[in-house]
Amino acid sequence: MATDKIVQNMEVIGADGVHVGTVDGVADGRIRLAKRDSGEGQHKGHTHFIDLGLVADVEGQRVRLSANAAVAVTFEEEKSGKPV
Repeated sequence: MATDKIVQNMEVIGADGVHVGTVDGVADGRIRLAKRDSGEGQHKGHTHFIDLGLVADVEGQRVRLSANAAVAVTFEEEKSGKPV
């Protein structure tokens, strides 16, 4: 997978096409999601990350994950490195 194609403001979607987040950047083998897509409740306003190992393809301006959105968010990590 050519991760150099993943750039800021690309949409991240699950294998099912459901929105997971928006790319803020890529570093240390992970996609950093924009805080505006950080969820609700205790997760709102936190930085979340998706491991590049979940990336199945880059399609135009979208990063498609190998897992459905509902499953992919369970693999998200917060800035501390702890699973959400």
